[in-house]
Amino acid sequence: MVLSAVIASLLLSLLLFVVTAIDVASLISHVGEYVSGTGAERKILKTTMVAHTVGAIDGFLLATILLIFSLGLYELFISEIDMKDSNHSSKVLVINSLDDLKSKLAKVILMILVVTFFEVSLTMDFVSPLDLVYFSFGIFMVSLALYFSAKSKH
Repeated sequence: MVLSAVIASLLLSLLLFVVTAIDVASLISHVGEYVSGTGAERKILKTTMVAHTVGAIDGFLLATILLIFSLGLYELFISEIDMKDSNHSSKVLVINSLDDLKSKLAKVILMILVVTFFEVSLTMDFVSPLDLVYFSFGIFMVSLALYFSAKSKH
């Protein structure tokens, strides 16, 4: 049963990596439009391209979550993952307990929320000063979440 979750998560991760890479290739193909555009067109294209870039980062982060989840389940419930040069390999995917897996996933999910917040902020219109206050409060809350996330490492 756990093996089916591992395989499904791994396949979804690989699929999301491919889909996001295709989106990035599509984004790169539109660079010519930016170069040949006028000032007003460039401004609109720049905002759109930055939003799509942030969306691509979001896609890669979600694919990473699925990869960590898949390999974490495998290591916890099926078999330990052998690493050839363990002194040179990354310790990112080393998972010792279910709490360790949840902690790693929570940190990547937090990064997705930060990226999504940034993506939404690119197209925000501030109608009143209160909108700016709400946006500032949102930035403060994101900063606080990042602070406590980093503090939990130590």
